[in-house]
Amino acid sequence: MINIVRGIKYSVLDLALISEGDTTAETLQNSLVLAQKVEGFGYHRFWLAEHHNSISIASSATSVLIGYIAGGTKKIRVGSGGIMLPNHSPLIVAEQFGTLGNLYPNRIDLGLGRAPGTDQETAFEIRSDRMNSVHKFPEEIQKIQQYFSNNNAAARIRANVAEGINVPIYILGSSTDSAHLAAKKGLPYAFASHFATTQLFEALEIYRNEFQPSEFLDQPYVMAATNVIVADTDKEARRFFTSLIRGVIGILTGNRNFLQPPSEMTPDLIDFMKHPAVEQMLKYSFVGNKDRVRDKMEEFLAQTKIDEIIAVTNIYDAQDRVKSYHLFSGIMNEINGKRSTCN
Repeated sequence: MINIVRGIKYSVLDLALISEGDTTAETLQNSLVLAQKVEGFGYHRFWLAEHHNSISIASSATSVLIGYIAGGTKKIRVGSGGIMLPNHSPLIVAEQFGTLGNLYPNRIDLGLGRAPGTDQETAFEIRSDRMNSVHKFPEEIQKIQQYFSNNNAAARIRANVAEGINVPIYILGSSTDSAHLAAKKGLPYAFASHFATTQLFEALEIYRNEFQPSEFLDQPYVMAATNVIVADTDKEARRFFTSLIRGVIGILTGNRNFLQPPSEMTPDLIDFMKHPAVEQMLKYSFVGNKDRVRDKMEEFLAQTKIDEIIAVTNIYDAQDRVKSYHLFSGIMNEINGKRSTCN
């Protein structure tokens, strides 16, 4: 059973983005340092996302990186946000995360999504029959749950290292489809509102209205991701934000590159931000000094009534990224302090 505590938990989704001028090895080391720092700042979990064939993302071997992060930290939960299940055999996923659960007891999360995490050509190269698995996503999750169950000990096919190991499963979504599934299975639900914003509130309503209690969870548990960039001044934060904006330009134009150094907010970037598709994609991006981000975050939390916020902070410089997460932890402590006083 997943433990629910009072207050809004705050966590990290790290894409292990490779900044221009950094090596992959340096990027992975920076991810470990970040995990160690946010553990000290009071963050609840540190998730890593599966992506493939991307010049700027170093988290393609997600389960391997989870082991690296968990091995270099002491208490923070570490997991996938997520593993793209149609890319993998459920048996292999159970064996990998069962192994992680044995090595780092009660600290490993298994977030599962059905998107490819890459382009279609690469997805086919990863697993040529992946579309069959996409349509069987609920059944594939059930297989993983069975492999982790003690009741699987008498089965012909077993993931021995997973049986009886506590690795909670989370359903990830960027549309309403996964909301129905998470509710039906009685599992916690994480929405990718840091880039998929249009169906956030509809998905949350579906999940809460349709939720069926299970052996894993007795009431709905909702997580949502937002882009968060906090600095000492609004001007500095907006400058950091330009790296993310240029990354979005690369995604939309097909001209992907390493995470670029920040610059001043130029007129062309301001115009680009006004494009309807971009404006919608970055709708839940909270950028500014502590006061500004706190006000925006309080509004978002009041509107969504989520149980946990997942901060996605894509800043070029590793030290600036750590500082932003430190400032944001202070914001969340203030918000939780206010909620405690009100109660």
